[in-house]
Amino acid sequence: MAMIQPVAVLGGTGAEGSGLALRWAAAGWPILIGSRSVERAEQAAAALRTRLPPNAAPVAGLPNPEAARQARLVVLTVPFIAQAETLKSVRESLQPGSILVDCTVPLAVAVGGRPTRVLGVPQGSAAQQAAELVPPGVHVVSGFHHVGAAALAALEQPVDTDVLVAGDDRAAKEVVRALVEAIPGARYVDAGPLENARIVESITALLVGINLRYRVHASGLRIAGLERGGD
Repeated sequence: MAMIQPVAVLGGTGAEGSGLALRWAAAGWPILIGSRSVERAEQAAAALRTRLPPNAAPVAGLPNPEAARQARLVVLTVPFIAQAETLKSVRESLQPGSILVDCTVPLAVAVGGRPTRVLGVPQGSAAQQAAELVPPGVHVVSGFHHVGAAALAALEQPVDTDVLVAGDDRAAKEVVRALVEAIPGARYVDAGPLENARIVESITALLVGINLRYRVHASGLRIAGLERGGD
């Protein structure tokens, strides 16, 4: 089991980021909410603290660069249109050996298109783009794309979802596995190398299309028939 350590959630003022932060703080992981605005970060952190049980880990709000500087485990939960700008703003803060968990999905809404389509990313995926933008020695892992924000916010309920995690560094993926398993009901699935992130990210657009077509709001991804033995 990976050691519990501070987690910087960049974009933690948004629905997904705050939902993940809520779940991890409740599980004992200290949280640093990052934002371009320190005021928004502090407000989001204060709001989360009101929802957490007394034995939860501390939650603080900081500007993105300072949040990234204080953690070796950084989770990026911003929209695709803000991904590159955010990573450039924290590049000098990311330390060698740090892990960047990229949750970005390049949905076409970033350029005024439909949420059921993904944009072509020259590097192959948003996660691979992130890998080009971070300093050498920072391990990029792709994950948490299909975890519903509403389900994360319902702290009293488990989140019934599989979390597909792609990355090239096995040790880094094991750390992310601990983050997945800290969320009640979430199940870690090794999705292979980082190049598979393009497939994982595109599933989000598919799920959005299914939700719209059937007028439902699915809260996660479940892979039928998957063997869940240890490895």
